[in-house]
Amino acid sequence: MKYTVLLIVTLLLVPMFPLRADEAASAKPNVLLIILEDWGPYLHCYGENEIYTPNLDRLASEGRLYKNCYSSAPVCSVGRSTLMVGLSQYTTHTEQHRTAPDLKPDLPKGVLSLPDLFRSAGYFTALGCGYSKKVDLNFKFDAKVAYQGKDWSECKPGQPFYAHLTLNQTHRAWNGDAQRPIDPKLVTLPLWYPDTPLTRKDWAMGLESAQTSDRDIGDIVARLKRDGVYENTIIVITSDHGIALPRAKQFIYDEGLHIPLIVRWPARIAQGSVSDELISNLDILPTLLDLAGMPIPAYLQGRSLADSNQKEPQYIFGGRDKMDETHDASRTLRSRDFRYILNLMPERAYCQFNQYKEQSYPGLAVMNALHLQGKLPPEQDLFMKDTKPGEELYDINQDPSEIHNLANNPEYVKTLEQFRTSLAEWRKSVGDGDLTSEFRSGGWPSTYPTRPLAEWLNIETMWENHILNDGPKPDIARPAQFFPERTSSKE
Repeated sequence: MKYTVLLIVTLLLVPMFPLRADEAASAKPNVLLIILEDWGPYLHCYGENEIYTPNLDRLASEGRLYKNCYSSAPVCSVGRSTLMVGLSQYTTHTEQHRTAPDLKPDLPKGVLSLPDLFRSAGYFTALGCGYSKKVDLNFKFDAKVAYQGKDWSECKPGQPFYAHLTLNQTHRAWNGDAQRPIDPKLVTLPLWYPDTPLTRKDWAMGLESAQTSDRDIGDIVARLKRDGVYENTIIVITSDHGIALPRAKQFIYDEGLHIPLIVRWPARIAQGSVSDELISNLDILPTLLDLAGMPIPAYLQGRSLADSNQKEPQYIFGGRDKMDETHDASRTLRSRDFRYILNLMPERAYCQFNQYKEQSYPGLAVMNALHLQGKLPPEQDLFMKDTKPGEELYDINQDPSEIHNLANNPEYVKTLEQFRTSLAEWRKSVGDGDLTSEFRSGGWPSTYPTRPLAEWLNIETMWENHILNDGPKPDIARPAQFFPERTSSKE
């Protein structure tokens, strides 16, 4: 495709002058990137009142909190791939979640990942630091080369470090927080989600799991201080995509793409500041390079948030593609006021079979059972239809839950046309091509509903037995263990 060719030519023209290790050493700040896995802006510093996250709140008070940061994809391997290189998944051909290792592409010539950029500048690169070493990328990547060690303590005296770790408590399954439980009666559920004892308990356990991540943050900060490197370390807290709920993770509504972003670096970031500008996770890489005083490659599609000369974009973009063996495709444009979604496979249901979702989400069993009984309210039942609209348009200010689709409202014809044009231009600019007939017909069976009512009711009961009252019971198996084997149709 001509856009891919243009990108490669541009990369070849970009001069790369990595610093020698002896030049980069003592003057450079350290960098610590922390991923809160599968989590949205559900922290006390973002206004989630029932959660207790004092360590994250403190980091936000010492740095800048970005209220409107969005991942470019609603699933881990794609969101992490874009964060790590500062390029759209369609430019790097990394849009298909769970791509087989032998089918993963190489990065375009001249493109380097975050750890490789810092390593080339003389940094010691560390992965894990006593926590999860998850990388999960959709391009060919040798972590043993990119990361030189497991912990920042392994760096040479005077050598700066770039460290990357993941806190995985907020990844399913949520195990809650026995030290500081949250009353399920007090939590606030999304309007598109049924309000039942099971869904309330499940969401309370999710918030509790984030609290345990916050305690890890406190331990990490305490260690940085003991090691005498806290004041010289840029700290970034973010996520790979939004929360793991039925209409969130794997879907391109706000709940699936909205992520936290906290950046602490007093040398250049005003303490206690809050930004409401539109941010993409593509912006994280150039921001880190800028804060560290490193050159920013010209090929990057994001911007440095530390550079006041770079203006907020009018739109940010994202997309959904293959999720495991669930085949679907949609693209989205987000402005400050609207979200526009183009569904490229409207003939398929939102809730076509996906093993991860069916074995991990108690609320999905609740929604399916109520839908099949005709008991879901209309605004919640929209997500359970056997087809999707070709286009969706939501007024975020009036409808933050993205329930009322305005795509067929004649008052929004001009807005819709503008978004169609802007999305089409973006797709061309990043090399997003058409879907193949093989992809459209492939993957797990797309029939919906995926199970009869009796089976969903049984699964719902198993979830209730597993987590209601006093939290997860290890002596009662999660419903995931009872799920039948599914086979994929040929792609």
